[in-house]
Amino acid sequence: MQEKHLFEYAVIRIVPRVERGEFINVGVILYSQSLRFLEAKIEVNENRLLAFSSGLDLQEVKDSLQACCTICVGGTLAGPIGKLALASRFRWLTATRSTIIQTSPVHLGLCTDANETLLRLFEQLVLV
Repeated sequence: MQEKHLFEYAVIRIVPRVERGEFINVGVILYSQSLRFLEAKIEVNENRLLAFSSGLDLQEVKDSLQACCTICVGGTLAGPIGKLALASRFRWLTATRSTIIQTSPVHLGLCTDANETLLRLFEQLVLV
């Protein structure tokens, strides 16, 4: 039996009008310290998002979501945050915000394969 590793994840949400508290799930961020894994999987259903909130600037939303993925990868392209350790980048990405792009509370689990777990969570929480 393969060893199980602790992981943390959060759902990435678009919240067009923060004061209403309504959102659409568009991605998942998964972090595992023991596997040295930090990755986000994102998909924006433009038709669904525009039906939900017609006044959104889709390009701005896509750019911000791409920045999340870039921060996960780290390095100089991610700016100063990209130089932080994986755990710090995950905490920064999942910090409470009052902007259009927010994350759910962080949840914990155990997995043997972080990438497979990320894909499964993405299918269950975003693509449904």
